[in-house]
Amino acid sequence: MFNWEEIKPAVVSMLRVNMGLKEGESLLVVNDVPGPEDWYRGFAEIKDLARRSVLARSIYELCREEFKDNRVDYLVYPALGQSGQEPPGFVAEKLPAYDVVILLTTYSLSHTNAREKATRAGARIASMPGIEYEMFLPGGPMAVDYAAIRKETETLAAMLTGAQTVRVVTDLGTDLTFSIAGREGGPDTGIYDARGEWGNLPGGEAFVAPVEGTANGKLVVPKGWYPGLTEDMVLEFKEGYVVSLQGGGRVGAEFTRLLAFGNDSLKHRRNCAELGIGTNPKARKPDNVLEAEKIKGTIHIAIGDSSHLGGVTESDLHEDFVIPHPRLYLDGELVLGK
Repeated sequence: MFNWEEIKPAVVSMLRVNMGLKEGESLLVVNDVPGPEDWYRGFAEIKDLARRSVLARSIYELCREEFKDNRVDYLVYPALGQSGQEPPGFVAEKLPAYDVVILLTTYSLSHTNAREKATRAGARIASMPGIEYEMFLPGGPMAVDYAAIRKETETLAAMLTGAQTVRVVTDLGTDLTFSIAGREGGPDTGIYDARGEWGNLPGGEAFVAPVEGTANGKLVVPKGWYPGLTEDMVLEFKEGYVVSLQGGGRVGAEFTRLLAFGNDSLKHRRNCAELGIGTNPKARKPDNVLEAEKIKGTIHIAIGDSSHLGGVTESDLHEDFVIPHPRLYLDGELVLGK
């Protein structure tokens, strides 16, 4: 299924360069595996889950072979079916006990209390939801100059920190505004070699949490820019929350269900949670969110949880929607696009 010799250099580099793994440190490889109910999903979905589980187990085996002076452990749990949901208690208990944690999952644990508790305890964490074998190949988004990405990403994060207002416009009809006054921009550089650092791999984005209650306008997610999205999907925001969703086909129907319009107890899922700016020059794949949101020249808007990004909204959902060819204005000045 996979050529392990082909990706071994990237896996070793991930641990040595991106995570700064030192002799004697402990490493935990975490994977969400298909549960019994997952086998009733569509064939493409279960194949994706199963393929990622085999990849995760194989990366664990590679790490055991290559890092014999380190304690290397493996932890699996049933897939949760939704990014942002808290993992089982035994997972949350394990994460803080390791120096380095690699989350090779389908559904993201980035925006969870379990991940935050572990980083506060000092664990260095790479969250890799939706990771694919091809990302480790030469020329892929893992094989980049991370020093250059760090410099550009930190510059953009500083710009976000200093800005008050945001406007995003596209030719497809996106026109969304919100405040980021008082919010600190964050750099997801792909280098997590200091105690308590965390982020995505592949890395490469600057991000900020919009001020709650300030997002207004329309977000048009183009077909092909979310897994399974075969027609454009339009989200309308009013006073910080998604108030309607049109289009999107099967994906749109699933998000309509998740967003539960009219149910105030789930309003947190509809919160405008994040603005991100991609900075990885080798990220290319539009329908894998982990990679697409890092594509240089794109932005992404997330809904749901913002509490782990500097906002105040806690939610069991965090979903990113990537927007290609945007015009991004900070305080009325065009900083991205033309």
